[in-house]
Amino acid sequence: MPLPPSDASSPAPGRFARRISATQMVALLLAFVLVAGAGGVLAAGLLLPVAHGARNVTDTSMAVFDEVPSVLERTPLAQASTVYAADGQHLATFFAQNRIVVPLDEISPHMRNAVVAIEDERFFEHGGVDPRALVRAAANNVLGRPTQGGSTITQQYVKNVLIDVAYQAGDRDGVDAAREESLARKAREARLAIELENTLSKEEILEGYLNIAQFGRRSIFGVETAARFFFNTTAAELTPVQAATIAGITNAPSRFDPTVDPRLSEQRRNIVLGRMWAQGFLTTEEHDEARTTPLEDTLDVTPVPVGCQAAGGAAFFCDFVVATIRNSPEFGETQADRLDLLHRGGLRITTTLDVDMQAAAAEEVLAHVPAGNSAGLEAAIVAVEPGTGKIRAMAQNTPFDAALDPAPGTTAVNFSAGPAHGSSRGFQSGSTFKPFLLAEWLQQGGTLHDTVNAARVVRPMSAWNASCTQLGGRPWGPANAEGRLHGNISVLRATYASVNTAYATMSTQLDLCGLRDTMWDMGFRPTTRPGAGGAVTLFDPAPADIEITPAMIMGTQSTSPLDLAAAYATLAAGGTHCEPVAITRVVGPDGADLPVPASRCTPGALSPEVAATVTHALEHVMTDGTARASRLAGGRVSAGKTGTTQGSSQTWFVGYTPQLATAAWVGEASGETTNFNITLNGRFIRTLFGSTVAAPMWQSFMDRALADQPIVPFPAPDPSLVGTPRPAPRPPQQQAPAEQPADPSLPAGPAPADPPAAPAADEEPATPAE
Repeated sequence: MPLPPSDASSPAPGRFARRISATQMVALLLAFVLVAGAGGVLAAGLLLPVAHGARNVTDTSMAVFDEVPSVLERTPLAQASTVYAADGQHLATFFAQNRIVVPLDEISPHMRNAVVAIEDERFFEHGGVDPRALVRAAANNVLGRPTQGGSTITQQYVKNVLIDVAYQAGDRDGVDAAREESLARKAREARLAIELENTLSKEEILEGYLNIAQFGRRSIFGVETAARFFFNTTAAELTPVQAATIAGITNAPSRFDPTVDPRLSEQRRNIVLGRMWAQGFLTTEEHDEARTTPLEDTLDVTPVPVGCQAAGGAAFFCDFVVATIRNSPEFGETQADRLDLLHRGGLRITTTLDVDMQAAAAEEVLAHVPAGNSAGLEAAIVAVEPGTGKIRAMAQNTPFDAALDPAPGTTAVNFSAGPAHGSSRGFQSGSTFKPFLLAEWLQQGGTLHDTVNAARVVRPMSAWNASCTQLGGRPWGPANAEGRLHGNISVLRATYASVNTAYATMSTQLDLCGLRDTMWDMGFRPTTRPGAGGAVTLFDPAPADIEITPAMIMGTQSTSPLDLAAAYATLAAGGTHCEPVAITRVVGPDGADLPVPASRCTPGALSPEVAATVTHALEHVMTDGTARASRLAGGRVSAGKTGTTQGSSQTWFVGYTPQLATAAWVGEASGETTNFNITLNGRFIRTLFGSTVAAPMWQSFMDRALADQPIVPFPAPDPSLVGTPRPAPRPPQQQAPAEQPADPSLPAGPAPADPPAAPAADEEPATPAE
């Protein structure tokens, strides 16, 4: 029967002798006898005090133990942490030791009986050290019979705790000391075992042992993990034959693991079953049935995939979660502390990932840009929820491999994220930058129907204004892809046709420092900035890292797809910017919530009127402009912008609805190649534009991601920011055409300034700053 828990207070150092019973002292001395006798010589001096009685032992022999600590310091056991999608589906598991701690009442009685039967049949009778077992072990060792150690479950628990504490502290010498075969180690275990029996109940000791012991070669610790690994069940549901198998492993995990040597494991199992029968834990019928059951018939080996490699198509999102934990002070003072918590803390981490959207992203990115394609293109899709910043999907076309020596064609670089969360240095954004300039244009009093010069003009630096810095360099002026648009055109048409020259004209009428502030407020985050020795990687960018130069309007500074998606989400959310978030909840092994990085949202980062009017202009990209072939199914409204960089090395489409903002990137990660005259999916492409692959990829993903969601309209634009269209010049000696509304959302008025000519196929690749 279990002993009642002791209510005695913890002993003070040096007072240990007054706490233990005479029987426990005899057992402690016999532990020394056993170790000394292993070499063939009995420590007669230790036996002599026993003959004078236990009381004299207590008074005269404690000098032997003065240097042995009497208190067992225990730390929380390392447990596996698990990452889940938003709906609770499992994504990944992380551990230093694969362990799931469970209370004793969630462990099958068969499992408890099996361990007691094979490891310590007098467990519920002794006081931590078993004199009878020690005498038997000593006699066998001296007489040359099979060696027996005589250690109780309590002593084995002490040994495992000492190993675990040293291991978690990174103390290699401490681990070795806890394992060495020495008198000092045996004395330490014995004394600590007796002390433990005076402070913990038998049930508590058994629970601790069943959770700390190793039950398999492949880092399988504790009976819950063993039950799941070997039998695909839980510790609570273990049958006698399963329990006997697991109990037989811990004596030598590398030998008795059934996945290592099934024959030897079955022999060991049968020994355990025999002990259980002999001690009354099994009936004869139960024993015989279990013994005759082939081991292979009972196994259902279910390995636990480790790390983000096991997350499949969501591996890069999983890696972003790990980076978030590594970078967030909520999880510890240092990066090492935070990663240690992930691998040992038994956390249950709930993320923002939508599994259906993730599946769509992973499939569509590969369908449009297959891995290992002959064009050498790479691609990524990342989707963010407007108004919350929740990352709903993140995928790319390259397989994930975090090994130090990754396989060819794989990578651990997350193209969607920036340096701090994915090791990517980002990409030039091309004309996806134009909405930032348009927002500043409207904030400074401009309208969509203002007309600007679309002719190419090479201007000196003095043509631009930057109140916060000194501009310098050679004259600059971008060109257009087709060269067909010239003269005065509306800002609206300059936007949906992506006319670089018109936007260059607009930029001369603004303060570039004001543009910098607006783009930062909306969510633009640079990933690099120019430095004396080349581009400087930005792990924690600030507004001052945004390069102020006329060429900035062509998207020459690198950013990440995730940050562009979050910036466009600011428009979708009516001007509220939210930093992207991946984690919504973290629960510790005790069921208590841990703090998580807060979702930082800034209402009014852009005024709702400006946000709605920029969105109105970007809707025309879908209906009249460069992405008109990528409208969403079912008449769903959307807005977005294509982008292409110099040499077509990077191409983009970033678009959104009120429910979801998504960035699609297609290019070459190094940015050192051009994408002209390539073949992709059997299609010859003379020049790769944002509308060529990125926009259709975005369309396919968004149609799937939003298929079950209602169609929601965007807010109406501010009429004062839309402005009034100017009449177009009338051809000589021709009757003026009937007046038509310039925009379906506005009342009929004068004829629009821009004739209904076909817009350019896409924008001109951005020209680098000189």
